[in-house]
Amino acid sequence: MATDYDTPRKTDDDLNEDSIEELKARRNEKSSGSVDVDEYDAAEGLELPGADLSNEELSVRVLPRQADEFTCFKCFLVHHRSQLYSEKNGQPICRDCGA
Repeated sequence: MATDYDTPRKTDDDLNEDSIEELKARRNEKSSGSVDVDEYDAAEGLELPGADLSNEELSVRVLPRQADEFTCFKCFLVHHRSQLYSEKNGQPICRDCGA
């Protein structure tokens, strides 16, 4: 940033004699009505319409693990046998976790 060295500078006496308008503006800035609120605390009491799902039933049909599928020992997801990377201590590991 360029500085103009020819402009008059304020002395210590000038700094102590701020205008009333400046002092009022500073006072209003310091005493603003905003209050710091934690977003988590504010959202905790917020109730969304239709958020109560206690009376809902599962609408997706869940199938048990098939004979050609395995559960990965690391990520615990069910994969097809084609995704088998290796077995460690007899436990299958998928390609995503083994790579």
